[in-house]
Amino acid sequence: MTQRPRFSLTTTVLDAPSAQDLAGFYERMLGWPRREDEPGWVVLVPPDGGAGLAFQDEPAYVRPVWPAGPGDPPMMLHLDIKVDDLDVASAYAVSLGATVPDFQPQDDVRVHLDPAGHPFCLYV
Repeated sequence: MTQRPRFSLTTTVLDAPSAQDLAGFYERMLGWPRREDEPGWVVLVPPDGGAGLAFQDEPAYVRPVWPAGPGDPPMMLHLDIKVDDLDVASAYAVSLGATVPDFQPQDDVRVHLDPAGHPFCLYV
C-alpha cells in the first residue's frame, strides 16, 4: 500500500454571485482580515491561525434553499460558528445582512442564511 502523503485543509471556498460582496459580509461578521483580494476571488484568514474562508465569483450560482424540499437546490455545506452569546451574535449577523429562516431544528443553535443564501449555524 502507498504511504499516505500529508494533507492540510487550508481553506473552504464558497461560490457566490459576487465574491467581493460575500467576503465583505464575513469579513465584517468574523473580523478576519483579507489575505488575498482579487477580482472574483477573496481569501479571509482567522488572526489566530487555522483554515480560512475563500470566496469566488460563480456566474451560474444558484442560491440553495433551506430547508430544501423536493426539487429545490440543497445546501452543499454549512459553516458552524461558535459564539459567546447566541442572541447578541444572531442580531449582529442580521444587522450585516444575514437572515434567520423560520425552520430552526435545534433550540441551542440558530441557523442563518448569508446574503448569498449559504446556511451557517451560530452556537454557544
